[in-house]
Amino acid sequence: MQFEARLEWQRNGQPFLDQKYSRGHEWQFDGGLRVPASSSPLSVPLPMSVADNVDPEEALVAAAASCHMLFFLSIAAKRGHTVESYIDNAVGLLDKDADGRMAMTNITLRPEILFAGAHWPGEDEIAAIHHEAHGKCYIANSLKGEITIEPPIEPEG
Repeated sequence: MQFEARLEWQRNGQPFLDQKYSRGHEWQFDGGLRVPASSSPLSVPLPMSVADNVDPEEALVAAAASCHMLFFLSIAAKRGHTVESYIDNAVGLLDKDADGRMAMTNITLRPEILFAGAHWPGEDEIAAIHHEAHGKCYIANSLKGEITIEPPIEPEG
């Protein structure tokens, strides 16, 4: 299987050699979706970055979270559990790796899952579904950094 994405950036007459050009660009996908992208303002300061655009780091976090969720949903369905909603506030940590290079060293998934119907899985089965989903996730299998899954924090009260 092969997957493609088109990336397009234009200088549009901006100065270039002084490193003060816009990092704003566009991702284009096979279904016709166009996503405005940029470097993160945490990597390249404003105004050279475009704060409203998706940056590669957050796209990587979203890809890992999305891949995990899609496998989780499929596995839950195969086990007879109906998922009503799945919301994940995933966080990626960009830090130096063991070789001293900047890398996404950790992605933490924080899924909040609501099941429907009478056949709700217990905590052990949910953990087993997460474990299986993680093992099947192409994105997780492609990354060097650690991916952890945290249970949702229960509200006090």
